[in-house]
Amino acid sequence: MEIPFERELHELNERLLTMGSLAEQAVHRALQAFQNRDAELATRVRDADSILDRLEVEVDERAIVLLAKAPLARDLRLVTMAMKISQNLERIGDEAAKIAKRARALAQEPPARIEVDLEPLALEARSMLKAALDAFVQRSADVARALIPRDQAVDATHKAIREKLILHMQQHPEAVPQCLEVLTVAKCLERIADHATNIAEDVVYLCEAADIRHTGKSASSSPTNAV
Repeated sequence: MEIPFERELHELNERLLTMGSLAEQAVHRALQAFQNRDAELATRVRDADSILDRLEVEVDERAIVLLAKAPLARDLRLVTMAMKISQNLERIGDEAAKIAKRARALAQEPPARIEVDLEPLALEARSMLKAALDAFVQRSADVARALIPRDQAVDATHKAIREKLILHMQQHPEAVPQCLEVLTVAKCLERIADHATNIAEDVVYLCEAADIRHTGKSASSSPTNAV
């Protein structure tokens, strides 16, 4: 018996919510593994990434089936945005896996004193991901728009960390291996914020049918009356 369209749409939405929860958890655990040099926890992050990969494929397959049924307006936007959002969530899982990989590598290196604090960048990246997912759950373009300008501050923080690490490596060559691991993690966090921003832009389109990509990412852009 054919599954009703609304039920299929609901199941697609549920897959996205599951992916969002897994992505948040993966980032949190990856950062814990990195901070504590916990190789076992890092391995669990890698396993979660495999689940996200599988769920992305499931979302795409379900979306293709729904598109074949010619959904209208708002439903069409949900189906098309589901594929984009799932792709960004899968890539966030990839970045978490990279952080976990760096945690395993760092666990093999002797401790080194590095005068760079990743915590503010990590907190902001996680906060942006949570806000993007909240915007999707609430179908709130306002929450999504408020998130978008924060990406510029993350970029600036990442740049400052990168410059400090380069200077530290020049002054302390013995710390180069550890600094390179930290540098990679900082870049992963910057990319997680980028993907959260992408999700926020997708939520705005879902809610308002307004494509705000490449428009300066203004949080005050005028909303469009969506159907």
